[in-house]
Amino acid sequence: MSDPSIVCSTLSFSWPDETPVFTDLSFTVGGGRTGLVAPNGAGKSTLLRLIAGELRPTGGSVSVDGVLGYIAQSLPLSDDLTVAELLGVAPVLAALRAIESGDADERHFTTIGHDWDVEERSRAELDRLGLGSVALDRPLPTLSGGQVVTLGLAAQLLKRPDVLLLDEPTNNLDAEARRTLSGVVEEWTGCLLLVSHDRALLDRMDRIAELDRGGLTTYGGDFTAYEAAVRAGQEAAERDVRGAEQEIKREKREMQQARERAQRRQSTAVRNLEDAGIPKILAGKRKRNAQESAGRADEVHGARLGAARARLDEAERALREDPTIVLELPATAVPAGRTVVTAAGLQVHRGGRALFDDAGVDLTIRGPERIALTGGNGAGKSTLLRLITGDIAPDSGTLRRAEGRIAYLSQRLDLLEPGLTVLENLVAAAPAMPADRRMHLLARFLFRGARIHLPVAALSGGERVRATLACVLFAEPAPQLLLLDEPTNNLDLVSVTQLEGALDAYRGAFVVVSHDERFLDRIGVDRWLQLDRGRLLETGPPPGN
Repeated sequence: MSDPSIVCSTLSFSWPDETPVFTDLSFTVGGGRTGLVAPNGAGKSTLLRLIAGELRPTGGSVSVDGVLGYIAQSLPLSDDLTVAELLGVAPVLAALRAIESGDADERHFTTIGHDWDVEERSRAELDRLGLGSVALDRPLPTLSGGQVVTLGLAAQLLKRPDVLLLDEPTNNLDAEARRTLSGVVEEWTGCLLLVSHDRALLDRMDRIAELDRGGLTTYGGDFTAYEAAVRAGQEAAERDVRGAEQEIKREKREMQQARERAQRRQSTAVRNLEDAGIPKILAGKRKRNAQESAGRADEVHGARLGAARARLDEAERALREDPTIVLELPATAVPAGRTVVTAAGLQVHRGGRALFDDAGVDLTIRGPERIALTGGNGAGKSTLLRLITGDIAPDSGTLRRAEGRIAYLSQRLDLLEPGLTVLENLVAAAPAMPADRRMHLLARFLFRGARIHLPVAALSGGERVRATLACVLFAEPAPQLLLLDEPTNNLDLVSVTQLEGALDAYRGAFVVVSHDERFLDRIGVDRWLQLDRGRLLETGPPPGN
């Protein structure tokens, strides 16, 4: 087989409403590790889905040389799926069990093919990825989001792919699972195309491909080298803009000075002609010549000014936008010391087993506390958030909530109606809000023009987070407690900064589950809780924070 690769030739894609995503995009990704970066909404996930064959291009072609593996952003948390079904080995395992029980039907042998060792390979892959204790018949809903993501990776590795597409693979992963994934990436010898906002993972890449403004630009080296190259380019673009602006001022000044000189010469010439008594015909001819000369000079200066403006336009196009969210949320304020939530002895069971310690979980949230909830995958962090919201009821223990709304952003961002537009979702969340204020608010969250009329289902992960935040933070009444479960999942680095800005304006209490230590450090967390072997412990920030 030739070297594994991905080739896109004049690739075009538009959504059913004819909104274009790519037009005539051409590139090749060869062996090694390539990180794909772009602003949210630029089409990173769409491009991976086109390469994987989940979407059909509206023009051009995509070809993959080698066996393809693909991990999407979405978590397959269907109630009727088991670990073996997600791994894709359930039919082979069923055929093996049938043969072991004495059923020698030919169809079982056909199903198995050459995969007689599939159970051993599956268990070995799960062990390698830190999931050795997970049974193959275990239902997916009993696993954490991070465990499901890791299972998705195991499913693809079992295919022995030559080309691997990973879309935000660190979503929901705890520190240990991230280290395991980094090891897989580090050892990868085929063709890898990775979409991620995880700086540590991107720094393991051989090259960075940036998708922006309808084109793909490749930078040699890891993400740190890419950032340095972008920064140098931005500084050069800023110098070019300043130079072009100065050039326009100079050309305008010189044009005005040339016009004034021509007017003075023309006035002087008229007076001289009158004093010399030159015939009117000859005087008129000289006057026209002077006007034509002045006109030609004006055209020259006008052309120079037009060229300077064109250079300014080009320099400004090279500048990168870095939009930020700036908000005021006084309605969310919670008085210091006010008890928002009190829980004692909370306990839930999964598969007949208690999730928490025998004594259950005790928790009190007061005033505008900013709490980080940490712990390994499967420790029960998301379950605890759902207990606080009342989404699930405890099997034992008590939980009291103060008056005021609690808003919950789950890992799956399923709060909004996917078939409604961004604007329609905001209308549903805040029906009494004046129409002009809605438009202004959505612009603050960087939804402008036609973007407000896009259905939520068509938004990128980062755009969906921004839309959800707009609807949650400005819903009526304003939330006094905000629960966020892995909110930086699917966000590019600019969008993470935007989320930080939104949380900086929030004046209520919040509890955030995140494995992104840099994010937690930047949002002003003042209390750290950790779920460890069923116990909720008060801890300090991790070393380095």
